[in-house]
Amino acid sequence: MFKQLHAGRDETILDPEIPIIDAHHHLFMRPAIRYLFDDYLADVRAGHNIVASVYVEANSFVRPDGPEVFRPLGEIEFANGAGAMGASGVFGNHRICAGIVGYADLRIGAQIGDYLDRALQIAPDRFRGIRQGANHHPNEAPYRFMPSRPPRGLLLDSDFRAGFRHLASRGLSFDAGLFHHQLPELADLADAFPDTTIIIDHCGLAVGMELDADGRKRVFQEWRDAMQKIAVRPNVVCKIGGFGLPFWGFGFDGRADPVGYEDLASVWAPYVMTAIEIFGVNRSMMASDYPIDGRSSGFVPLWNAFKHIVRSATAAEKDALFHGTAARTYRISV
Repeated sequence: MFKQLHAGRDETILDPEIPIIDAHHHLFMRPAIRYLFDDYLADVRAGHNIVASVYVEANSFVRPDGPEVFRPLGEIEFANGAGAMGASGVFGNHRICAGIVGYADLRIGAQIGDYLDRALQIAPDRFRGIRQGANHHPNEAPYRFMPSRPPRGLLLDSDFRAGFRHLASRGLSFDAGLFHHQLPELADLADAFPDTTIIIDHCGLAVGMELDADGRKRVFQEWRDAMQKIAVRPNVVCKIGGFGLPFWGFGFDGRADPVGYEDLASVWAPYVMTAIEIFGVNRSMMASDYPIDGRSSGFVPLWNAFKHIVRSATAAEKDALFHGTAARTYRISV
């Protein structure tokens, strides 16, 4: 499943001096894979200049007991410990988990305020926001790769929005996991809460799996149009990454041979460049989505591909894409 996870570490590092804040990664223990602090550190030390990272919830290390509503706080405790390790300097200039995006079910009602306050108490220097996956698709194919099935219309749900309104007053953002056809729902949410920063995870996930060339072209156009419409909301930011996920239909997850950065870049470039053109470099940030994207590429080729795609950008534009936007959005000092 994660056969590309360690591939390509012998590739020459492109632009090794560029500081990178990896805006999206996970740490967890699953039956199929163990990926914890040391595993991520080994990828970081492979050569790219990862100066900090943002931990994003993966339903890991939840508390085994206590009120169910507060059990996800266990993951924030875990990530904060990893963040303290990274901040210690013992592992070099890599502030792993400098920002934390935790999980909460925003539909839980009045208790959400207490939950968010406890999360801020646990990780006052790192807790930055919430992600609650809303990925819903009319076809069954995507669900083969999803651990859960979020309800349809979550972003429009009144109970969800009642919880959502508690984010802005605490300075917290919302990471949105969704598919491209749900972007209009996210736009409606952004309009309803203009003071809350909303981050589109995985570049809006244009679902092209199991489609022919014409079908993929149609999906690209749908995705591009939806991204253009939502980008007019100034409180929405785009996270560029997640291209190793099978939902895109790129097929790299089915390759047995190591995938190099040029192969990745040739397929990812239309999506990366379109997203940057739409949102601009100051509302776009690069992310590895590791280890999940290890299905399709190694950590070194992944970052090489991003650098290769934007090789014609100015130094200032690269600074924004690789660390500036993430530093501002997640309030990380580098």
